[in-house]
Parts: sequence; C-alpha cells; structure tokens
Amino acid sequence: MPASLDVLRGAKEIADFLNTTPARIYRLHRERRIRTFMEGATICARKATLMADIERQEATK
Repeated sequence: MPASLDVLRGAKEIADFLNTTPARIYRLHRERRIRTFMEGATICARKATLMADIERQEATK
C-alpha cells in the first residue's frame, strides 16, 4: 500500500478506523499508548502500525 494511503490524519479518522471515539484517541495519544505522530497540530497514525500493534497484543493473550 502506498504510504500516503496508509496514513490516517486526525483523531476522527483514527477513531473511525479503530471503532472508538476521538476523545479516546486523544487520551491514548497523550498517554503514548498508541503509536502516533504529529503533522503540525494534527495527530496521525499509520494503519499498518496500528494493525501490527493489535496483532502483537492478540498474540500475547
């Protein structure tokens, strides 16, 4: 997948992808519980990174 298509920009896009709320994304970002990065003032995340983290968590259960 091209890197530009893999990037989720904004808490709403990330929240929609993870089926949660933007408020929870802001909290997880602030607590560094999800791997995100900033583009200016916008929280961003890569789909592949989020999916890899979920797969890693599933494997440890």
